[in-house]
Amino acid sequence: MNSAHTPALPKLSAYTTLRLGGPANRFVSAVTSEDLVAAVREADAAGEPVLLLGGGSNLVVADAGFDGTLVAVANTGWRRDGAVVEVEAGQNWDAFVAALVEAGLGGLECLSGIPGSVGATPIQNVGAYGCEVAESIVSLELYDRGTREVRTLKADDLGFAYRTSVLKGTDTGVVLSVRFEIREDGLSAPIRYAELARTLGVEIGARVPAAAAREAVLELRRGKGMVLDPADHDTWSAGSFFTNPIVPAAEAEAVLKRIAGSVGTDVPQYPADGGVKLSAAWLIERAGFAKGYPGPGNRVSLSTKHTLALTNRGDATTEDLLALAREVRDGVYARFGVRLHPEPLLINCVI
Repeated sequence: MNSAHTPALPKLSAYTTLRLGGPANRFVSAVTSEDLVAAVREADAAGEPVLLLGGGSNLVVADAGFDGTLVAVANTGWRRDGAVVEVEAGQNWDAFVAALVEAGLGGLECLSGIPGSVGATPIQNVGAYGCEVAESIVSLELYDRGTREVRTLKADDLGFAYRTSVLKGTDTGVVLSVRFEIREDGLSAPIRYAELARTLGVEIGARVPAAAAREAVLELRRGKGMVLDPADHDTWSAGSFFTNPIVPAAEAEAVLKRIAGSVGTDVPQYPADGGVKLSAAWLIERAGFAKGYPGPGNRVSLSTKHTLALTNRGDATTEDLLALAREVRDGVYARFGVRLHPEPLLINCVI
């Protein structure tokens, strides 16, 4: 197996965008799909827990670390066959999107600036600015730890929904590569997000040059501290910490009335499968948590640019972050009766 073992283990804080997390028992870097399968098989055979590490942008790891094998998914590159591109799971997502745009190819530009690796995108159906990967994914290659076989799953097999798929919440499948359908005319996917449309000066549903859409998205994300910058502690985060809550249709009228009665204004709402989607950031702000709201010892805080990001101000612990997350979650529930749920994967910890 072409992999490297590191005897002196650094903490996982060195591998996560939050810069938090204790050590793992063992570290393996898998630079090919074959390495990745072999590393997971070896750990499974030894009865060791496995944590797959891509870009580390969606992980909250306990201060105690991870009692098992950390497998760094480091297989990179992609192959194009007409309008379909197959991308290795360890490929940096934004570098891939940037290369597509530079080559005059469209379809994924509204997902520019999102940190992390390609293999993580189907697991939680990554999305932003009116687009999500479910719209472009054709299929993926996956190692099934139960059958010990490599399988091909088509998009219809993945059970995509808002920020989730059949792969989320389970570690039985290891994504090896993902196939995306792209647009060969160099134009973007239809612009559906109002803020992005205003920035571009176009109507909802318009298509624009992919490069223009990418630059507009990056501009918007930078303004919210959502483009990684080591010098900016607002980007020392896991991105959006809470998903936008979806209220079941049967409860929506009562919930919206209760919230409106509490804040004295109309409540932003969006159609969603089975109900109504609310804005987590809007709820957080109106529950009394402003941008920059501090957590324990000012070591963590809400981002000064966007209330949906919880940030490490430089010397935080994971428990500091979780304490702030609990305070925000409980505060929103106490004010509005709406429960927020974390978007990142929590490793050896809970809120």
